[in-house]
Amino acid sequence: MDLTPHPLVVRARRLATDLLVPEAERVDQEGVPASHIEAVKRSGLLGVAAPAEHGGWGAPPAVLRETAEILAGACCATWFVQTQHHTPVQTLARSELPVRDRLLGPLSRGELLSGVAYAHLRSYPRRPVRVRRQGEGWRFDGTVPWYTGWGLNDVLLLAGVTDADEVLFAFAEAREQPGLRASAPMRLAALTAARTVSLELDGLWLPAEAVALRTPYTRWAEGDRLKTLLTNPAVFGVAQAALSLLDDETAGPLRSRLADVRRRAYALADLPASEARAGERLAVRAEAYEVLRAATTAAVVAGGGRAMALTSRAQRLAREGLFLLVQGQTAESRAAHLRALGELPAAGREEDR
Repeated sequence: MDLTPHPLVVRARRLATDLLVPEAERVDQEGVPASHIEAVKRSGLLGVAAPAEHGGWGAPPAVLRETAEILAGACCATWFVQTQHHTPVQTLARSELPVRDRLLGPLSRGELLSGVAYAHLRSYPRRPVRVRRQGEGWRFDGTVPWYTGWGLNDVLLLAGVTDADEVLFAFAEAREQPGLRASAPMRLAALTAARTVSLELDGLWLPAEAVALRTPYTRWAEGDRLKTLLTNPAVFGVAQAALSLLDDETAGPLRSRLADVRRRAYALADLPASEARAGERLAVRAEAYEVLRAATTAAVVAGGGRAMALTSRAQRLAREGLFLLVQGQTAESRAAHLRALGELPAAGREEDR
């Protein structure tokens, strides 16, 4: 068996060791700097899942997952900014529309960084962003509640719903322009550093050539739902980082639990996307969250009062763990997670003594 790590895994580890980990606490308080994004671009990691014929690596899913773990465990804010990029790349790789020829190469090679503005689609039948035909293009109106990477991204992939219940994704420049205005950066309990804003759309016009996807909402939602059943690799990266702060005796049992749930989560991820085993996928996702909670809590406990300082790595990882509990959440995954929490054994019950 070839145990040589993929070149991008090697690059991710070097980036984490040399830049992301040493700067993580400062970045947490001051924000992801443009220099971090330039380093990610130079590393080639933005092209991990991009087609090789367009300048990407075409790496298998296991490499995308491992590099995500490494980056998230090193600096979750930097990971979160760059992870948005992979959805636009994969959307273009499947597209047959003209924008593919214009943007897939620069995005695959890391010359441009893309953000995404589509999570609001999950609130359907509400339509926070409405799209309608206007001349030779499309007009967008409404509010994008969350947009990450403002001031760092070069382009954004924006989605809305038409009156015909289609979803339409189109690329725009990631800057204020007629019809597009950003809020002030949000102050959040975790990942404020990722520069998240809301976007107000008041007649933003994009040409037909900017469209990357147009499909019935039901078809898009079916594929999106299957993706949200899976466990985010960042959960394992942050948990592993937290366990690295513990002594071997404390970390040992948690490492075993983490390795077991990670193995099962990735085995499920490697199966064809389908409704089969959806319940198992959600259960494993919730179990991974519980191990994450235990790992980050243990790191805070081990750190004692020092862990309450904003310069504490343990405290930062605990807050990042809280963020991951709700990142990418849907009504279905929320319900499954809450059920799992309700089924946890109660500690110290009278009948158990």
